[in-house]
Amino acid sequence: MTMPSTADLIRRRFTHVSTAALTVALCTVAVPASADSGPAGTTGGDTGAGARPTVVLVHGAFADASGWNGVIERLQANGYTVLAPPNPLRGPADDSTYIAGVLKNIKGPIVLVGHSYGGAVISGAAAGNPNVKSLVYVSAFMPDKGEVLGQLAAKFPGSELNPALSPTPFETTSGKGTDLSIQPARFRDVFAADLPATTTAVMAAAQRPIAASAFTDKAPAAAWRTIPSWALVAKQDKSIAPDLERFEAERAGSHTVEIDSSHVAMISHPGTVADLIRDAAGSSSTASSASAAASTSSSDSAGQPALADTGSRSLALAGLAAVAGAAVLTGAGLVLVTRKKRDKPSDPDASTAR
Repeated sequence: MTMPSTADLIRRRFTHVSTAALTVALCTVAVPASADSGPAGTTGGDTGAGARPTVVLVHGAFADASGWNGVIERLQANGYTVLAPPNPLRGPADDSTYIAGVLKNIKGPIVLVGHSYGGAVISGAAAGNPNVKSLVYVSAFMPDKGEVLGQLAAKFPGSELNPALSPTPFETTSGKGTDLSIQPARFRDVFAADLPATTTAVMAAAQRPIAASAFTDKAPAAAWRTIPSWALVAKQDKSIAPDLERFEAERAGSHTVEIDSSHVAMISHPGTVADLIRDAAGSSSTASSASAAASTSSSDSAGQPALADTGSRSLALAGLAAVAGAAVLTGAGLVLVTRKKRDKPSDPDASTAR
């Protein structure tokens, strides 16, 4: 029986090594990490650097935080931490300061959402807070710094709110003022025409009035000028003119959706509103992850420890590295074979090769 030559043994050894390396590479590329490591029903962009942002929901005038219930249920089902604090409804400056204090107690990224007058509040509350990554305006006011809500509301026709308001004087230890509420008989038509009458009757009875001065005070800040924003335009809104909502969203460069809804889109269309918030949350998570990567000191060019990233991109890179390694090994084997051929001219295989 003919014994295999040294060159044959070397070729076989490196063929086995190269095959094993290529197999590992192909398996590695073929099994990427899932884009969504969160609960079922969430979008891939939500996970960010491992933690979803906290969603803070701020209600507007003539309402309370319970108006967000349908949205909260959906977001919580997707694994989000949600907070819906009370809005004092005393004026843009005071209310923005109050909500800003709430935000300071939240660790990590925040998606801040405002409905109606709550939009003016979040525009002030988010100013100067680096944790607020996205702003979401739901049929809301989006005033610029120094603008007055009463003047902004009169910019476009379509609102029927003013004639439906009822003033109530009040007095406290700090002074006198006037509260505004919606007349119960006009509440459904002006505020929530796409909800059942039995529901709006309860809402009208439980509505929270807003200080009249809220519509004459100047907006303290406009965070939408520096923070990415999303906006929902309610095309059947009779409290804030839809054309005003469009104007504000275009001015802010917001990601905008329009739906056939009354002023209370978060109640009549909670799924659509939750989807918009998830979009904003996904984008903010991606931005936060990129920012964290850039600020982390490491020898890796992406700003992360070389072995810490287990995403599909890293697995693909690992696969390519294995392929490259296999090529190097194969190349080295061929070089070694060639050298041995040259060094041993008496080798039968070497003679044949020549």
